[in-house]
Amino acid sequence: MLEGKIVKLISNDYTVLSDKIYVCKCRGKFRNEKITPLVGDNVLFDPNNNYILEIKKRKNELVRPPISNIDQAYIVTNVKPEFNSNLLDKLLCIIEFNNIKPIIIFTKIDLLNEEEKKEINKVISYYKSIGYEVYINTELDKIKISMKNKISVLSGQSGAGKSTLLNKIDKNLNLKTDEISVALGRGKHTTRHVELISVCDGLVADTPGFSSLDFANMKNTDIRDNFIEFNEYKEDCRYRDCMHLEEVDCNIKNNQKILKSRYLNYVSFINNNKQNRW
Repeated sequence: MLEGKIVKLISNDYTVLSDKIYVCKCRGKFRNEKITPLVGDNVLFDPNNNYILEIKKRKNELVRPPISNIDQAYIVTNVKPEFNSNLLDKLLCIIEFNNIKPIIIFTKIDLLNEEEKKEINKVISYYKSIGYEVYINTELDKIKISMKNKISVLSGQSGAGKSTLLNKIDKNLNLKTDEISVALGRGKHTTRHVELISVCDGLVADTPGFSSLDFANMKNTDIRDNFIEFNEYKEDCRYRDCMHLEEVDCNIKNNQKILKSRYLNYVSFINNNKQNRW
């Protein structure tokens, strides 16, 4: 037996990286036990018969995209045609909940006029001030350093520039890209399967479907607790279990130190999370 990591899945073929590349199938027992191997899984496999025999314990996993053992997630956020703070905050909340480090990368700032740049710089400063690692897509050297020895996933709206960013970081990748449609305000998915690729001495996944993440398995209290700056001020709320909605003497809902769009997005997430209310 050898130990390796699943780095690609197409149909029922699992590409495993070990001393070299192996293309493996899964043993029938996984199907019988309703276990699905994921890209990112550390596995034991038979190199002679090319069968995966065992999946080692995962430190985290996502359902969509189906990937495991992630160290960090880059949230690639375009500011043109329109900055989508709702999607950014949604991804931040879900990524935090899954014990993955989020890193924000803003793209297409060069398309803004001077007034728009001033406004987006205020937003960037806010996210930095509450503890997030934030880059602009032109800060390639800093982004490269942050990828070293990490398993990373790129997330964000389709067409936000994820594949374009990776192509700039490693010119040998030549990943297919597609621009955001002005009419639709979104792009077509250009990545059709989940695959970990070697970039800057780390592994990076450019994955489809990440903007479709929802709050599955998250209670409203989980959403609240993963708006990280709320934790700094909640001790001054009258009620210990304050949800920062209609409660009196809440120190969050009218707090001038909290970015207004963050609070409004929080309220919308809670209101739309009826099936997992508490």
